[in-house]
Amino acid sequence: MHMLMVIAGGIVLLGVFLLFGQLWGSAAPALGLAAKAFIPVWLAVSIANLWVGVHKAGYTVAQELPILLVVFAVPSVVAAAAIWHFARS
Repeated sequence: MHMLMVIAGGIVLLGVFLLFGQLWGSAAPALGLAAKAFIPVWLAVSIANLWVGVHKAGYTVAQELPILLVVFAVPSVVAAAAIWHFARS
């Protein structure tokens, strides 16, 4: 359940990035740039989630790495789709 909430939070964060891209640029290149900026920020958040799982919840790094992969990949794939969509516009 926690993993789904983190993934949903990532998609909401991507929406916030796209909203700011719309407010600041209002054109497809600005939205694409906002989606590109989201990916390293989401990587940092995903690594922080791994750290919490290891240090606070007591999991091993080996147990948390697959979760990191899924938690990072799902919102990043949505961001990549947004980048591709706005690059075509």
